[in-house]
Amino acid sequence: MGNALWRMTARAQAAAVREGDVTAADLVESHLGRIAEVNPAVNAVTQLLAEQARAAAADTDRRRAAGARLGPLEGVPFSVKESTAVEGVPTTYGARRFRDHIARSDAPPVSRLRAAGAIPIGHSNMPTLILAGIHTRSELFGDTANPWSGAVTPGGTSGGDAAAVASGMVPIGLGNDSGGSVRLPASFCGVAGLKPTYGRFAADHRLGPDDPSLASQVLVVDGPLARTVDDLRLAYEVLAGADPRDPRAVPVPAYGEPLDRPLRVAMVPDPGGRGVHPVVRKAVESASDALRDAGYEVCDVADVPRLNDALEVYGRMTLTEFATTWPVVRTLLGEGGHRYVEWGMERGGGPVDLPEYLRLTGVRLGIQRDWAAFLDEYPLVLAPVFTDLPFAPGEEVRDAESYQRVQNALRLCTATSFAGVPAVAVPTGVVDGLPCGVQLIGRPYREDLCLEAAEEVERRLGVLTPIDPRP
Repeated sequence: MGNALWRMTARAQAAAVREGDVTAADLVESHLGRIAEVNPAVNAVTQLLAEQARAAAADTDRRRAAGARLGPLEGVPFSVKESTAVEGVPTTYGARRFRDHIARSDAPPVSRLRAAGAIPIGHSNMPTLILAGIHTRSELFGDTANPWSGAVTPGGTSGGDAAAVASGMVPIGLGNDSGGSVRLPASFCGVAGLKPTYGRFAADHRLGPDDPSLASQVLVVDGPLARTVDDLRLAYEVLAGADPRDPRAVPVPAYGEPLDRPLRVAMVPDPGGRGVHPVVRKAVESASDALRDAGYEVCDVADVPRLNDALEVYGRMTLTEFATTWPVVRTLLGEGGHRYVEWGMERGGGPVDLPEYLRLTGVRLGIQRDWAAFLDEYPLVLAPVFTDLPFAPGEEVRDAESYQRVQNALRLCTATSFAGVPAVAVPTGVVDGLPCGVQLIGRPYREDLCLEAAEEVERRLGVLTPIDPRP
């Protein structure tokens, strides 16, 4: 791989452009060359924006030559999930029905990254409509391969971004997460990923002119992926803040008040006591050793608050909302794309009535209150992203039993999305040729604490990517 520009961190790339060591044009060409080299094997980048990226790079170089002040991500290419709008480009959601659905403007996180000087270089793959499963396979673009091994999924639903970042096609990917969709592919592909607090980043997840229903409003958050936690921090600083386009986004400072040290960390290797693979448990233990070495007080804790309640209410609320549009949505998912949601509906017992749905909104607030009390005692939680090993592509839609096994392993991602708290996924090493990782969960709007702890883990356990794709 040599000393190609695409191998540099996003922070180093931006600094090199600002200082005139490289041109933005050269930086973009380096990434376009890497995409041409490895994307045929990985299929992570779905719509390549080569000419748009070249034009943006030329503009950056003109502004630098004129002495303009450049941004913290100047010239840095990034990928954008197929569900997030890039002006003038189809936002397809991986579905044939939306292949000509041209975005009239950038989604708020895309515009923020652009304002910081970053350059969108391509859309990235995802499961069709984000509903067809966890493996990144879309009706429109096919399967994305895990760069570490084609025998396992890259995860999802932001698997295209994770695979692109891991294989060096981009240093930063922009995904979203409503139950693990950033953290799972980050863990399976050996990169870092941030799920922010609800309201931390401005977003727009409308499929058309109408706003989504309640669960989609409060669960889905956009989040970046990167090869290093420092690059994740850089993206976080750019993306955080209020925006008039999204009334949910709040003007909370990106960095909170210092807390008394040592910070207490609740280590929960087996959330809910349902079982955890020895390799995953070892990853949590390795991260705990790293944190202790960094001066954290790591405490063995039996469990997180109300895990089973969160999983039940999450499922009942989301599936009730799915049921109202399912007869139409089902027809848009392509062959077999309906199975994932329908197995969830069968397990959840069908939609609830209005009084029960309203009651569940109150239960959610109670779960959030209990999480707040827990995080007041332990400002950070160290736990698995996925309690089992990476699974084969499409395993989660093979049958109802496989669906349930995958959902069970993803349980803490689901619960923390429901509680609305932030989390950072960070790699811990490689076992039998596949990356392992953990997540660090924090208090609402204290992403800074999660990032700080993840950096300490990374500093001691190393950075795993970029890598060349492997069959």
